[in-house]
Amino acid sequence: MIGRLRGILLEIEDDEAVIEVMGLGYIVKCGVRTLANLPANGQEAILHIESQTREDGTRLYGFLSKDERKTFQQLLTVQGVGPKAALSVLDILTPHELAIAVAHEDKTKVNKANGVGPKLAQRIVIELKGKALAIGEAFVPVAPGVVLASASSAASRSGESVAALMGLGIPEAQSRQAVEAAVKELGPEAELAAVIRASLKLIGK
Repeated sequence: MIGRLRGILLEIEDDEAVIEVMGLGYIVKCGVRTLANLPANGQEAILHIESQTREDGTRLYGFLSKDERKTFQQLLTVQGVGPKAALSVLDILTPHELAIAVAHEDKTKVNKANGVGPKLAQRIVIELKGKALAIGEAFVPVAPGVVLASASSAASRSGESVAALMGLGIPEAQSRQAVEAAVKELGPEAELAAVIRASLKLIGK
């Protein structure tokens, strides 16, 4: 069982990253948020890994933090949620934001994830209640009636987006200009993944 990979990022293609560790190239499936925050090709990358073994082999799923990996594991316990849907949820909601959505039974936010319909979104918020979800660096049970403060803001999203673009080798000034334009186009409530995608499109990548 692989829990963590530390090696050289060889390439990113579609939804996968290839990381070389001691001469072996590991193919790791990742979400948009994770891929956007990986370093440039040829630099060292660290990913927390969840391994899924099926009849056709073992697949690796990579995350930037243990919180994200834990939340991915919890999402997979929900009936009808597979790895693809779980990654889609984490593309638009951080573990903290998902915990808030579950606490408030806000299926609308979960429904924004690609491939997650209204019924599945409702099942996610219902089945995750009472389970340990991420609040900052810790995991606490989220039960009905629990009110959690959101750590997200337009400013923090913009800052994370700029950092993600700089991580891809884009100069800071160009990154900030693209993010500002993307936020202006999408609105201040746009999700992080959407801002990053729009920014990259504006830059021409």
